[in-house]
Amino acid sequence: MAPSMSLFSVNAILILNSDDGSRVFAKYYSTPHHTAGATHTNAPTAQTPYPDVKSQKAFEKGLVEKTAKQTADIILYDNRIVLYKSESDVMMYVVGGVDENEIMLYNVILALRDSLHLLFKQSVDKRTIIENYDLVSLAIDEIVDDGIILETDPTIIVQRVSKAPTQDVTQLKGIDLSEQGMNNLAQFGKAKLGDWLRQGL
Repeated sequence: MAPSMSLFSVNAILILNSDDGSRVFAKYYSTPHHTAGATHTNAPTAQTPYPDVKSQKAFEKGLVEKTAKQTADIILYDNRIVLYKSESDVMMYVVGGVDENEIMLYNVILALRDSLHLLFKQSVDKRTIIENYDLVSLAIDEIVDDGIILETDPTIIVQRVSKAPTQDVTQLKGIDLSEQGMNNLAQFGKAKLGDWLRQGL
């Protein structure tokens, strides 16, 4: 039997203080659908592995204790694949299911780290993240949306995050709004309509 295929691959993205394990940034994602074998009694646990703040904090505390002295980039913790990177006084984590592709999750943690380096042009630390919380949140939303990996190229992420929003209104500088300009526009519209009618739409 083939495994159920889903785009949902990230359970959480966390940025924690490496000294005391306090939360700097945390975003948990719940699966948008039930697994094939889920029944009504265990559906909430299958959807949300850490449904309340208490269980999230316990998971985060255990995660920091487990990764504090390790030098690897990946561990298996609480039946989840956890990839992490240490930057100055913070630890960045990407949490995925036990059957997820580790290389995809590793690309997510690298995209997060590299895009924060490009955004801040300096050391990524707790103070910088808190002062630029909006940019961090936008960058993470560009990387992962509802647990689905969208982008892993840090330069594209930084361009999308740091670009000023464009106006929805088209530029009116090159449009002739005089009476003659409106007449020309009407003639052009009539000619196009005539062409379409002759071609049979």
